[in-house]
Amino acid sequence: MALKEQLQKLATEKNSPCVTISMNTHRTHPDNAQDEIVLKNLLKEAEERVIDEFGKRPVSQLLEKIELAAEEIDVNQNLDSLHIFLSNDTFEIVKSSWETSNNEVHISDSFAIRSLIKNYNRSENYLVMLFSQSGVQLFEAVNDDIVKELKNDDFPFSENRHYNTHSDKGSDPKHLDDLVREFSNKVDKALVNVYNETELKCVVIATEDNYSRLQQVADKPIAYLGFSPIDYNNTTPHHIATQSWELVKEQQKQRRTESISEMQEAVAHGRVLTDIQEIFQASIDGRADLLIVHQDFSQAVVMKDERTFDLVEDATQPNTIDDITSIVAWEVISKKGRVIFTSQEELSDLGNIVLKTRY
Repeated sequence: MALKEQLQKLATEKNSPCVTISMNTHRTHPDNAQDEIVLKNLLKEAEERVIDEFGKRPVSQLLEKIELAAEEIDVNQNLDSLHIFLSNDTFEIVKSSWETSNNEVHISDSFAIRSLIKNYNRSENYLVMLFSQSGVQLFEAVNDDIVKELKNDDFPFSENRHYNTHSDKGSDPKHLDDLVREFSNKVDKALVNVYNETELKCVVIATEDNYSRLQQVADKPIAYLGFSPIDYNNTTPHHIATQSWELVKEQQKQRRTESISEMQEAVAHGRVLTDIQEIFQASIDGRADLLIVHQDFSQAVVMKDERTFDLVEDATQPNTIDDITSIVAWEVISKKGRVIFTSQEELSDLGNIVLKTRY
């Protein structure tokens, strides 16, 4: 299931109860050995809290899923965090490349999906081109993982066949440069065709000189995210994906910084809300343009009616929504607004949760 579809499904489910378990994990041994212990403890906590609040019989199917969850998760295949969504009707496990704020259990009548929203916002689907005069390959990537190599009438390119055939021009740098430009132009046109079909932008793994030539002939410079220097001794898909992802992550951080600046500018125009109750109401009314939440901030509430709530400190008490920011974030996304979770210091002047309104 695609991440967006998974988010839609979990965000809209109403069940009593919905159990969300989030924890940080480790990719390698021996660190991942502790993941099994942490998971066991969180599942035990979830079981005890569910039984205390609902009894055994009404949630027997859920209790079976809590017991099954430990068997379904291979700690040797973990990424940086793990998120489990359980109800009488749902059993979903999501592994993420992003750390979560805390190892914790949420129990409510809806799932705590902020971790999934963060994963969705920071997941990026893009192209990676391995470009050299000896050949060109094109890959599709998601975050730091190559999904597949793209093969069509153009890709992969064999070596540059626009070589010099005139002995009297063998030392003519302009002639040789023209040949490389011709090769680069063909590669660019092929890349633009893929971009037009997929709308995926491309990171180029190349020498600075080759990337410069490619940009000089580019029909659509917007199709390129940038380049990372090629290491001819290490051009495996795993290595070039890691290289590309570092560049993409840096650009994501820059976009978050720009969003914070946008929020700061909106303050002067009276379009920024900082009261969480007002933010919630604006989100359900469809007035939310940009929501920024500090990644460590959460707020438990008890609903008074459909539009108002009381803030509470004890998230384990009955009828409590463990974290209202999950609901706010989904309301914003579902109504075509933007959501950012960040720990960047620039947010400190604005508060832990701020909303720019559309009007």
